[in-house]
Amino acid sequence: MKTRTITENKKARRNYEIEDTFEAGIVLVGTEVKSLRSGGINLKDSYAKIVDGELFLVGCHVAPYSHGNIMNHDPERPRKLLMKRREIQKLIGKINERGFTLIPIKLYFNERGLVKVLLGLGKGRTHSDKRSVIRERDIERDMERELRRGYK
Repeated sequence: MKTRTITENKKARRNYEIEDTFEAGIVLVGTEVKSLRSGGINLKDSYAKIVDGELFLVGCHVAPYSHGNIMNHDPERPRKLLMKRREIQKLIGKINERGFTLIPIKLYFNERGLVKVLLGLGKGRTHSDKRSVIRERDIERDMERELRRGYK
């Protein structure tokens, strides 16, 4: 069995310059896992923050499970992320530097069926940075197109 992507944060790589990525587990209740299997999650405005040496995913919306009863989960609750203490200490050091943020890039089921979060350590891009990245990508695409055309 291979990994199965649940959702990706498409705006993360556009709005942030990702320096490094980390994998973390996530603490979920049963109805949240069932909702994830049906694709009911939104990472759009979510981020990870460190509180008292623990890592939490904030702003992530997991839709209530359709067949859940009165014991269904709260869709907007902060969810604890699981990482080794040494990795969290390393993250604290990087986040204290100017401008670094932890952004969830992707949520997926790993080979064992556990839900994992791919976190990106990144700096926010300004509007002009975004435009220059788009411009560079277009130039590169045009060059590739011309090279392919030249060999035919």
